[in-house]
Amino acid sequence: MKITRFLALLLIAAFVTFCGSKKKVVTRKKDENRNNPAEVVDDVKDEMPRNSYHYRIEDYIRDYAPIAQEEMRLYKIPASITLAQGILESGAGNGDLTRRANNHFGIKCHDWNGERVYHDDDRRGECFRKYKHAKYSYRDHSLFLSTRGRYSDLFDLDPDDYKGWAKGLRKAGYATDRRYPDKLIDLIERYELYRYDSGSVKDPVTNYVSDKGKSSETHVVRKGDTLYSISKRYDTSVEEIKKMNGLNGNTISIGQVLNVK
Repeated sequence: MKITRFLALLLIAAFVTFCGSKKKVVTRKKDENRNNPAEVVDDVKDEMPRNSYHYRIEDYIRDYAPIAQEEMRLYKIPASITLAQGILESGAGNGDLTRRANNHFGIKCHDWNGERVYHDDDRRGECFRKYKHAKYSYRDHSLFLSTRGRYSDLFDLDPDDYKGWAKGLRKAGYATDRRYPDKLIDLIERYELYRYDSGSVKDPVTNYVSDKGKSSETHVVRKGDTLYSISKRYDTSVEEIKKMNGLNGNTISIGQVLNVK
């Protein structure tokens, strides 16, 4: 009888202790949340995985902002627009098309004579341009916009008018998504990409760097230029110029910028 009573008392004590400890934990969490709500937000932020989309975007900006600024210097396309388009079109560099073809802007084949890949987009198995390096994708993006008449009005905008550029690209037919301008503007403002338009962010890159680590010299194609005449001017070869610029043919355009050294 005494043993039964003892066991009953032991069970009651354990139950009271369990309930009391549980209640204490809940009360403490409520008090912490009420007195310092920012602490809870910080905990969530600290737990954000390093491979999250947010961090991938930051890595993308760090890697490609210098190239976007160089393209802006040469072709007058706001670096903020180029970066935002690159982030959006390439999935911050992790999209299937980008990984397979170094195509950061979703530019389709059109009159392209170079390498190509096939990728599902508006339709299945569409033809897209393939590049040896991401920098050639950026250069082709600049040429694509600067040599097509339907985008000519954009170059009359103020250099820092990224909103005008975003809306103008959609109007000129670059994308079919009605929210395309809003998506570009949101990226530019969320990550302050407009800083790269003003030059307030100093990047130690003014020219591309070749595989051998030497700064490359550029030549702007003028009327009457051929790859042969350019190669003679810079004491190089046609094949070397084609290799440095990812060219598969001998066709060049007036205004095109070529790496020649």
